[in-house]
Amino acid sequence: MRRSFAAMMVLCAMTASAAAQEIVGSGSTFCYPVMVKLIEAYARASGVQVLFQPTGSAAGMIDVQHRVVDFAVSEAPLDEMQLMRDGLSQFPFVIGAIVPVVNIDGVSPGQLRFTGRLLADIFLGKVTNWNDPAIAELNPDLKLPNLAILVIHRSDGSGTTYNWAWYLSTVSDEWKLKVGAYTSVGWPTGVGGKGNGGVAEKVARVRGAIGYVDQTYATSAKLAYGLVRNQAGNFVTPDTASFQAATANVDWSKVRDFGVLLANAPDPGAYPIMATSFVMTRKYPPDPSRKRDTLGFFRWALEHGQDLASSLGYLPLPPQLVRLVEDSWSADNR
Repeated sequence: MRRSFAAMMVLCAMTASAAAQEIVGSGSTFCYPVMVKLIEAYARASGVQVLFQPTGSAAGMIDVQHRVVDFAVSEAPLDEMQLMRDGLSQFPFVIGAIVPVVNIDGVSPGQLRFTGRLLADIFLGKVTNWNDPAIAELNPDLKLPNLAILVIHRSDGSGTTYNWAWYLSTVSDEWKLKVGAYTSVGWPTGVGGKGNGGVAEKVARVRGAIGYVDQTYATSAKLAYGLVRNQAGNFVTPDTASFQAATANVDWSKVRDFGVLLANAPDPGAYPIMATSFVMTRKYPPDPSRKRDTLGFFRWALEHGQDLASSLGYLPLPPQLVRLVEDSWSADNR
């Protein structure tokens, strides 16, 4: 698939007309549902075609580094040295939530409760059955079965994994020491699925399964998501209010290259496992017109796609952050 996608991108670049060349990107499956809708709306509004392949964050980064695509999207921001080394710029695009999803008979969305430490112990393989006392203590009103837990994790390099693992590292010293936070980690237990969609599909098929996905995938697959206790000790529903609480106190202007991680925010109403999709473009591309057209799409998406993002369960960037992003584009061109 990787080779065929690269070949397709080369063909697109060869056949695109100067007047209406296609923009091509790859990477994040986390933002794919909103990306598809924005691409469709932008084509109707402008006539410009954007192609995006949800290859996973790590694969998208390889594509943009090797000039296979005009942009990549990842939930794992690069630091200043990485951006300088690869000649890239990055900016935030959309914000969303990562939710634990389960397949247990009789358990509905929002019923099952977790702490971060419990999730870490499950994904470390230390808690292996749904009737474990650690789970029962948090869920006294649920009759949980004597059923083995099957962990479903990502098999590909993933920004969703990066933010999930980062969150677990903030709440579990054991996770931080043994596993850490990367786009690909050495999973202590479980089986893999490709992309957010692959994890959602496997959880839906296997009784006793638990996985982690962008909330949009949980909703579309009709999976039961769990509530996660936040830093203030509250179990909050993943919704617009809790997403806004998680991001309300972030001063993006003080963070170079926008590299903010949103996990485990201290606000009492904050959902604790948030992620930002970042767009990476080449700072000095061989054909500047391709970067101009790429930023034209993202300018339109940030200024006109807010309602669409909200309707799919994402949090659009606040207006002041949009202005900072657009200012950063101007600075790049100086």
